[in-house]
Amino acid sequence: MVFRKLPGVSASGMGLRLSQKFVFLLFLSGLVTLCFGALFFLPDSVRLKRIFLSKTESQPVTVGSDNDLRDHLKKGAKDMEHLRGITSAKGETSTKLKSLSRKPSITNEAKADEKVVGGEALEDLTMSRSKTESSSKDEKVTSSSNQRANTDTSFDYNKFKKCLLKPPLGIEHGKSSHPQTLHRRDKVKEMMKFAWDNYKSFAWGKNELRPLTKNGHIGNMFGGLRGASIVDSLDTLYIMGLIDEYNDAKEWVETSLDLNSNGEASLFEVNIRYVGGLLSAYYLTGEEMFKRKVLELGEKLLPAFNTPTGIPRGVINLGSGTSWSWGWASAGSSILAEFGTLHLEFVHLSELSNNPIYTEKVMNIRRLLNKIEKPHGLYPNFLSPVSGNWVQHHVSIGGLGDSFYEYLIKSYLMSDKTDEEAKNMYYSALEAIEANLVQKSPGGLTYMAEWRGGILDHKMGHLACFSGGMVGIGADDGAPEKRQHFLDLAAEITHTCHESYSRSATKLGPEAFRFDGGAEATATRLSDRYYILRPEVIESYMYMWRLTHDPKYREWGWEAVEALEQHCRVEAGFSGIRDVYAQTVSHDNMQQSFFLSETLKYLYLLFSDDDLLPLEDWVFNTEAHPLPVIRKSCLHGEGGTHDKTTSE
Repeated sequence: MVFRKLPGVSASGMGLRLSQKFVFLLFLSGLVTLCFGALFFLPDSVRLKRIFLSKTESQPVTVGSDNDLRDHLKKGAKDMEHLRGITSAKGETSTKLKSLSRKPSITNEAKADEKVVGGEALEDLTMSRSKTESSSKDEKVTSSSNQRANTDTSFDYNKFKKCLLKPPLGIEHGKSSHPQTLHRRDKVKEMMKFAWDNYKSFAWGKNELRPLTKNGHIGNMFGGLRGASIVDSLDTLYIMGLIDEYNDAKEWVETSLDLNSNGEASLFEVNIRYVGGLLSAYYLTGEEMFKRKVLELGEKLLPAFNTPTGIPRGVINLGSGTSWSWGWASAGSSILAEFGTLHLEFVHLSELSNNPIYTEKVMNIRRLLNKIEKPHGLYPNFLSPVSGNWVQHHVSIGGLGDSFYEYLIKSYLMSDKTDEEAKNMYYSALEAIEANLVQKSPGGLTYMAEWRGGILDHKMGHLACFSGGMVGIGADDGAPEKRQHFLDLAAEITHTCHESYSRSATKLGPEAFRFDGGAEATATRLSDRYYILRPEVIESYMYMWRLTHDPKYREWGWEAVEALEQHCRVEAGFSGIRDVYAQTVSHDNMQQSFFLSETLKYLYLLFSDDDLLPLEDWVFNTEAHPLPVIRKSCLHGEGGTHDKTTSE
């Protein structure tokens, strides 16, 4: 081979340079081959794969999309679950609680904390995006769910009315033919108008009225939401025939209820007051505006369920969709009475929107509760939304636990007695409650104690006094041989709660009362002596009247009316009092919204005929908002349960 000689370059030098070129070309070609091949294996290669591969070989996926993230998260979650001994790919725990200590200790609580901390790695994995990105993702999810709902047929309100057995407001709005009863009902109506007028004069648009200082109160339970007393009062005003006042409330909701708010809101309180209040207003009146508002609000609650287990956290920012647990809740846990008091409202949200997502959320809660071990058949008050395990073994039918049990039997009743799972859970829980919590005092009073890891605390809270009514409405669907027993138990509990009223100087009941140290149905601690216009005792009076027509329940209710008038009525509304045992009362300067929604409504129903919101057709949520029984065969079939259209 002949080489052309270049000036100043030897033949041997030329040969060396050609060798270098050859090695360089080999290296370059290898690098190109490596990079080209890597394009088919690295995650970022999907766009190039789309060019070279057929559609049947590769599905197009956008790089960095939620689908990509979800796939990686699922894989990571599965790895975490494998390490932690969890078998469910959805984050639902299938582990059983180990043997439970009958007495809580620091060691047990530390172990519970350790479980939660261990679960935080999984939580961090699933919540790894920034708050802004999470909010964006939530918007996509809810937007997608809306699109699915909007393609379905809308809720047929006229068919709904035909599915009721009776007109909701009765033949004459439940007006009694008995003069004394009618007089008492009119008095309750006057109390409602007095409370409402003062709220309107001094606190319009705020959440609650401060009657002593004559101004409004906002508080921090509802995030940025306003008008809690307005939304809570809609159905009460309508039922009582206070139509001008109802129209004022309706106009405010339409023009001023702003759901685009920021701030920490209680999922539980927003659900029972705002969602429940708007749902009942829609079902009673047919006003489409209420339906639009409640569906918009319901959608904003969904991000609270974005946890490894699907158990929602207790606090949510309605604007950003971020959620977290209450700071005071043990080890970042969720509260039984909060996540267990969503079922009624969420089933109706699905009914109105034709979107199953709401029902799916609450049914997931039920599946988890059915799966995990329950100490002695009882449901403790604290559950980790990360691990799905109980955090403490404190059981109460009062605060922290109460309405979970209420919603089990009411879910069964609201399903037109088709929800057998809810029925079985309720009666199993009631059996465990009777075996472990129901006690008889030396003086013969039946009460429900609290359970702390096997140790009984002989205390009953005012909140637990709803249970007389709960046991009563569930009596007829229990085992035939136990029906009278359940009704007797309901009457005994209601009697005990009445005793807590009659043994005080004001004839109003304390926040909690005890059965130890010689005390019976009496508050022994200064911190338990207050009364904040609570409804639970009166609620049980109303149910027991409907179930038995024993006149003592109306007499007990009238005693409560007289006590409220004497001790709680002030110049500009009604106020709670700080000590029910004091001869001279001290007011707390707060007219609670539930006084308008529950206390006065239950009193009005107590002095009305049974055809006003008949229990065959209506179930009350835990804020006393009436929700209709869902007769699916009627709503989604042909015709109705009766021919005549119900009156409004």
